Amino acid sequence: MSKIYETEVAGRPLSLEFGKVAGLANGSVIVRYGDTVVISCATASDKPRDGIDFFPLSIDYEEKMYAVGKIPGGFNRREGKPSDHAILTSRVIDRPMRPLFPKDLRNDVSIVSTVVSVDQDNSPEFCAMIGSSIAVSVSDIPFNGPVAAVYVGMIDGEFIINPTVEQREASDLNLVVSGSAKKVVMIEAGANEVSETDMYNAIMFAHEEIKKICAFLQKIVDEIGKPKFEYEHVTVDQALFDDIRDYAEEQVKQALDTDDKTVRDARLLVVYEDVYIHFEDKYPQEEYKDQIDEALYKLQKTIVRNWIMYEKKRVDGRGILELRPLSSEVGLLPRVHGSGLFSRGQTQCLSVTTLAPIGDAQTIDGVGLEESKRYMHQYNFPSYSVGETRPSRGPGRREIGHGALAERALLPVLPSVDEFPYAIRVVSEVLSSNGSTSQGSICGSTLSLMDAGVPIKAPVAGISVGLITDPEDDDNFITMVDIQGLEDFFGDMDFKVAGTKKGITAIQMDLKVDGLTPDIIKTALEQTRNARFYILDEVMLKAIAEPREDISEYAPKIINMAIPVDKIREVIGSGGKVIQGIVADTGAKIDIEEDGRIYIAAVDTKAGELAKKMIEDIIREPEVGEIYDGKVVKIMDFGAFVEILPGTDGLVHISKLAKGRVEKVTDVVHEGDMIKVEVIEIQPNGKINLRKIED
Repeated sequence: MSKIYETEVAGRPLSLEFGKVAGLANGSVIVRYGDTVVISCATASDKPRDGIDFFPLSIDYEEKMYAVGKIPGGFNRREGKPSDHAILTSRVIDRPMRPLFPKDLRNDVSIVSTVVSVDQDNSPEFCAMIGSSIAVSVSDIPFNGPVAAVYVGMIDGEFIINPTVEQREASDLNLVVSGSAKKVVMIEAGANEVSETDMYNAIMFAHEEIKKICAFLQKIVDEIGKPKFEYEHVTVDQALFDDIRDYAEEQVKQALDTDDKTVRDARLLVVYEDVYIHFEDKYPQEEYKDQIDEALYKLQKTIVRNWIMYEKKRVDGRGILELRPLSSEVGLLPRVHGSGLFSRGQTQCLSVTTLAPIGDAQTIDGVGLEESKRYMHQYNFPSYSVGETRPSRGPGRREIGHGALAERALLPVLPSVDEFPYAIRVVSEVLSSNGSTSQGSICGSTLSLMDAGVPIKAPVAGISVGLITDPEDDDNFITMVDIQGLEDFFGDMDFKVAGTKKGITAIQMDLKVDGLTPDIIKTALEQTRNARFYILDEVMLKAIAEPREDISEYAPKIINMAIPVDKIREVIGSGGKVIQGIVADTGAKIDIEEDGRIYIAAVDTKAGELAKKMIEDIIREPEVGEIYDGKVVKIMDFGAFVEILPGTDGLVHISKLAKGRVEKVTDVVHEGDMIKVEVIEIQPNGKINLRKIED
């Protein structure tokens, strides 16, 4: 028998129905928000997966095209791999939930949210976040939830929970916050240069709504939640850990104490081998290797956290708020349209900009309203960037997520299509990685766009803040700016903030603890602001102070023009013959919008101008008295038809071919001849009469 629980969020009904579908899953729910419907299911394996040292959680957000009355594109006409948007939504659900599972759980857990109906005013992503949380919470899978999430918009300084489509279009903020009843667990934002104060207030505003939803969800868990199953706990034998700490602590400290990741890794390798050999009799590798590795990892983590928390000492010797050495460079690649190299310590990102006709914008096949994307930002993380050897297999979820973060950060400063009628693609290649590559890619991409001559409104920089907390005391914490890889691995947070001097354009927060207090959030926002200003003023703007005045000689030049909508058919021609002819004659690429705007792209400016003139000739209305150089296109007994403009013919009657009497038309002209003619009459039905002008 099914059971339905109902509440309201942002003045719209939210209902959760249990026991109706997916009865074989550990937990399942139908989430309805307005006319949006999502089915969320959670399952777990009976036994832990052997031979792993991590929690095998998979979270998937599945978009079904029937949800919006569409048949999928492609030959198969069925959903294929997840869209980038679906992957990004899966990550947004994953990040707040993962820290709330037991750290030593090794059973496979899968959470799937399937979008089966979409009302665009009521976000299916919101439904999936709520559904994923409550499906696990009411199941027998161990989980320290529930959590909830909401979207926040801002219009004229006023915050709005779960904005509608119309409100989203007017909003300066697209913020999603997840949290428990006590703390904020996840933040992701795109913003139109919003101040730190407004961003903090928006996060707190969201958390107040989250508390209400969590109370609603907790009531459901209390009523129908299943007892959590017992699982095999993975712990390091305390006696083994104490032995290894007593023997190897000083060696590990010496190995970690360097600003060079390569040196550190080499030193640690020696320590590991020494520990294996030293304890071979007491803890033989064949039986204890995994526990020894876990103990050494725990020892490194303890050392690094204690250094930062109690000694204010960082692995590479920096101060808590000190940035690594920074450098910027532009114009590295001679034939690309724009390039920028940004280095921060051992992290190095090369970003390359390509400008193209607006028709090269990305087409999107999804359940949302967006059908195309003019700005595309892609991020690549090859194995050599971390000194590893593995084949490239295309972008994974992390690469897609980091590319989307950089895209979100730069989108608010890009010029409009009317100001700069180009499709823009930026590719960030991570050449070396020791933390904060996503923020390095934002800095490098700003440099690249400016080098390409894109008139951005303001330069954008990105920086991250890390966190070490005291598990016993929420008020005892320390944040550090510009975290490197080891501080990310062993720390509790990676709080990434990008923006201009005016305000924030993007946030993404990864967390490993059960949430953040308001003080931590406020501190992180302030520290990233100061660091961002330093990076902009002292590093990036010294490499290139403003966008170049002209785009690259290798980039296509775009010519804008507009024609009456009723003339579009004439420019295209039957079966596209006219427009195809112009393209063939000039080599230009021509994109025609439904409102009559035309974008002509050509590397050779003369070719673009020629294409423009040919279009202008097509839409030009002939007038009596005008003289044209026309082409004879057809001979009849009574005269010759002459093309005076592309697609526009007029008749030169036989009596108008010459001053004297003409016996046969072919005595004067033949098909293909070029002759000078004058318009002498335009009839009400549009027919044009001409006379031949004597040379």
